[in-house]
Order: sequence, then C-alpha cells, then structure tokens
Amino acid sequence: MYKKSLLPTIVLFLVTACSARVPAPPGSGPVLLASATFLADIAQNVAGDRTTVESLLPAGTDPHSYQPVPADAVKIQASTVLIINGIEYEHFIASLLENVEGERLVITASDGLEPRHMHEEHASETEAEHAAGDPHMWLDPHLVITYVENIRAGLTQTDPAGTEIYRANADAYIAQLKDLDSWIVEQVAQIPANRRLLVTNHEALGYFGDRYGFQIVGTVLRSVSSEASVSAQELSAVIEEINAAGAPAIFLDEVENENLAQQIAEETGVIVVADLHLESLTEGEPAGTYIDMMRHNVTRIVESLK
Repeated sequence: MYKKSLLPTIVLFLVTACSARVPAPPGSGPVLLASATFLADIAQNVAGDRTTVESLLPAGTDPHSYQPVPADAVKIQASTVLIINGIEYEHFIASLLENVEGERLVITASDGLEPRHMHEEHASETEAEHAAGDPHMWLDPHLVITYVENIRAGLTQTDPAGTEIYRANADAYIAQLKDLDSWIVEQVAQIPANRRLLVTNHEALGYFGDRYGFQIVGTVLRSVSSEASVSAQELSAVIEEINAAGAPAIFLDEVENENLAQQIAEETGVIVVADLHLESLTEGEPAGTYIDMMRHNVTRIVESLK
C-alpha cells in the first residue's frame, strides 16, 4: 500500500569507528538511543529485558522547537543504535551526528511508508522546510506496526543473538497495536459522522484522521511544525473554515502555545482542548507509554466531539 519514501541524508549516516569506546559487557544487548520518548517506548517493547532504550529528548519536549545541548552528543556517541522517526522530523540531530565519533546503526522507524503532504492551498512558506512530508505517522497505530518491524529488523542486524527475543517481543507488541487500533475504531464510532471534524494547532493529525474517518477542517499554523508563523490572512482563513464546517473544537498539544487558538475560539465559539500529547510522552499519567498516549488523545477527542 505504501511506497518507500526518500530518506534524509542523516538516515544513511554511519560514523567512523572510535577505539575509545568502552566495550559492552559480554551477553548484553546494544546501547539503544531513540530521538523521542514515544519512539523509545515503542523500541523498548521490542527490546524487552535485553537492553534499555533511552530517549534523547526529555518527556514534555516539543521536537519542533528543541535546541540540542552538549549532553546530547555524548548520548549519541555512547550509542550503538540510534532510532529516529525520519521524514525530516529530527532536524536537530544532523549537526550532532557530524560531531560525534564511533560507529552506530541508524534505524529509521518510518522507512517504507509513504508520507502525506499538505494540500497545496494550505501550504505556506514554512512548508519548504518540510518538503519530505508530514512526519507524524506514529499517530496512526496501524502505521506503527511498520515502525516495530523496522526496529526489530535493525536490532536483529546489530544483535543477532537476540533475534528470537526481538521477534517474540515485536509480535506481542504488534498484537497490542492491533487491539489499540480496534479500540480507537470503537471509540470514534460514538461521534456522529458530521461531527468528525478536526482543527489542530499544526498539521499533526493527518494520518490519524485518514485512518479513522475524520475531516481535517484546518490548522492554526499552516505547517507540520509547531514553530511556524501565521499571517492575519491565514488566521482569517482558519476562522472561515471553522465557521463553514461547524467544527466544535480546536485540539492542541499540551506543550503548544494556545494564544492563537483562544483568539480563534473567541471569534468562532468553539472550545479549545489543549491537553493532547502528540509529540511526547509524559512522566507517568496520562501518557506514560505510547499506547497510553493514544488512549488519552482519543478519549479527549471523542469527549469533545460526540
């Protein structure tokens, strides 16, 4: 169904070997580092007890606005496997990779999936920064199955002794993802078809909307990045779209600035739901794992639209 996407240069980046690294103890798994918290959790489900997966970004961080610190380079240099989302999501990692030593395998979780692109009428100048397409594939659990398969293949490549463990763990987690997908379908069925309308702060729920039958009415920021700017003309267009469609709510990630959304709400009478978790997990509830994150988001969306 999906074609293989063109991958950013950093995906193919393999850094030269460095003899200074301390070798891992015999029998241990690879040193795994994921770019974001949700990827670390997905990968941990595949790795199981064989090794621990660390997230480069802390919980509650917006990757679109993240500025790397020296400690990030240290973490990357210590890793033997780096797991990224791809589709130019990790723009901050390229410069780090240029300045670290050591050899590591880079696993692109979205490899093999075809990214969606913004409709031409919604594209803005900021979209030129994201020509690869919309990176938010993880918000469709069905696509995360491919993430799991890619991670399993990469871990098997770098740690053949753990092949059976990775296969069994991946199969078990894929079953959980399929259960999650079925649960979301059941929850969305509570929303009348004419109210399955999504307005978001930036273009993040496109894959989710495609999978579960939502119409994306509009976005406050005409970009897949939460760091984009908005003109008065674009703001006016969003207000018109909301009024025309009758969308009842604007949905934001908890880390996003809700000032513009509140301004639009005053003009349209919609409610602002500002406690979704789209880019990062939380420390504990309500989004301590990827599956918990999705359940929380779906619950809030259904509550607001049904």
